Amino acid sequence: MVELKTDAELAVMREAGRVVARALAAMRAEAAVGMSLWDLDEVAAGVLADAGAKSSFQHYRPHFAPTPFPAVSCASVNDVIVHGIPSGYRLRDGDLVSIDFGACVDGFHGDAATSFVVGPARPEDLTLIADTQAALDAGIAAAVVGARLGDIGHAVGRIGRGGGYGIPQDFGGHGVGRAMHEDPSVPNEGRPGRGLPLRPGLAIAIEPMFMAGGRDRYVTDPDGWALRTADGSRAAHIEHTIAVTEDGPVILTAL
Repeated sequence: MVELKTDAELAVMREAGRVVARALAAMRAEAAVGMSLWDLDEVAAGVLADAGAKSSFQHYRPHFAPTPFPAVSCASVNDVIVHGIPSGYRLRDGDLVSIDFGACVDGFHGDAATSFVVGPARPEDLTLIADTQAALDAGIAAAVVGARLGDIGHAVGRIGRGGGYGIPQDFGGHGVGRAMHEDPSVPNEGRPGRGLPLRPGLAIAIEPMFMAGGRDRYVTDPDGWALRTADGSRAAHIEHTIAVTEDGPVILTAL
């Protein structure tokens, strides 16, 4: 069931979103060659503690996962698309890093992700990240009252397919609110004019995930969490939680 949020509930989600934005900014600022993914997770945990917020991710166990998630952030490097578990892996020059993070304040969640390169970047990685960001921007711009869910997916997918990227078909955006994952599902492809009508108070995460190799196929790591491109190509993942309002889409996970 799709639950529309009141203005007061969206205000609480905005506070959760600010915590998410601060954590992502802090992790990005601290990411450097030689730093481990666990070190980055500790940076995010510190932001949660300072804000008096709870982690949306830690101990979370969706239907596909064999175990609860053990960290406060997802850290996906190079060919890992999403859901990477932080580890002792130490960042190297040229690594493409995607960080996904969620925070809960007063019972409401915020969820966002960013992708960046540590050290010198390959031009094709910068293009991949820029195209993923452009797809997110297009998806957000399509999230207006009177449009439909398919308009968002179409806006995202048009840029992804136009760039020759693969798009994992079983994973995408979702509703956000009292639970981190709520209805509706927000696919990264869609048909314009089709699907759920967008109404004021709808809060959703839009999250393009593009794979540079152009194939849609992915494999799941033995841990049951991390999704990896089947062809070993690199991937990017960028996300915001937004609210549909009469005045246009509002990004809830911005600083």
